Amino acid sequence: MTIGLIVILILVLCLPFFVKPIERNLEFFLFVMGFIAAMISGVLDQGLWIRALKNPIYITLVVMVASLFFKWLRQPIQRIIRKVTQTLEINVFLTMMIVLLGLLSSVITAIVAAIVLVFIISMLRIDRETEIRAVILSCFSIGFGSVLTPVGEPLATITTSKLDQSFSFLFHLIGMEVILGVLAIGIFALFFLKPKRIVREEGGDNSESYVTIFSRSLKIYLFVMGLTLLGSSYETIVNQYLLDLNTGFLYWINIVSAVLDNATLAAAEISPAMQVDTIRFILLSLIISGGMLIPGNIPNIIAANKLGITSKEWAKYGLPIGITIMTILFAYLTFTS
Repeated sequence: MTIGLIVILILVLCLPFFVKPIERNLEFFLFVMGFIAAMISGVLDQGLWIRALKNPIYITLVVMVASLFFKWLRQPIQRIIRKVTQTLEINVFLTMMIVLLGLLSSVITAIVAAIVLVFIISMLRIDRETEIRAVILSCFSIGFGSVLTPVGEPLATITTSKLDQSFSFLFHLIGMEVILGVLAIGIFALFFLKPKRIVREEGGDNSESYVTIFSRSLKIYLFVMGLTLLGSSYETIVNQYLLDLNTGFLYWINIVSAVLDNATLAAAEISPAMQVDTIRFILLSLIISGGMLIPGNIPNIIAANKLGITSKEWAKYGLPIGITIMTILFAYLTFTS
């Protein structure tokens, strides 16, 4: 069983980079891999099927409704964005967007923040390279900020529930690191992003068709269903091999949340019996590594799907940025713990 699950993890990590059909159909591929992993691990029972069918419903509905909302209000919002970008330098605008979405994501949820992100990015007349960089940095920022409250994302909800803590617990536990992380990403973006304005033809309706919106919603449903199946499949391995590891080792091993649902890993790893410093190590490593690859976090999935960002394009910037942040934060946590 263990060998089979390790093989599947390697396939999930590698095949999207080397096989074009898989890269173009990442959602269906992840669903199939999740189904096979659940079969191998023996967890594919009625309870898991119900969970896998129910978990994506909220995310899918939010994405679909928000997409319809932005389709209907595209033109007035586009005029506002155009006026703002005429007043501000485009890199300043992008920096403000990255920081604000990160800080607001714990209130409006990571899903809504990601939808707002792709809507704004799709309206900007900037080069493709800057677009990809801005999206990845924004998703790192959203991943950070959304854990400040239990409503921001499932990782925060599960952690607060497992520890039986109050609404503001995570803010007090890692609030300073999260806010400084969001601001640091914004400062980095200010100097890292060098946008070039491009000319696009005026006129016509550039909004998405209803078929495109419903098709993307279905793909996201399958993606989240696949993540649910994968996460449940690896719980046994996590419980058997990871929980007794040194905190430092666990911090770096949690890099697997770049392809596995970080909420599932948090549910398996975090315990009320743990020291506060250990919980901080676990949470922050899961948050950061979730931004490295497309499957690592829901905002990544939404943004990549909507903007057509490939696994290679994401990894080109997501991996080095994530590893750099993890290294800096590991040194900080080691020094302060």
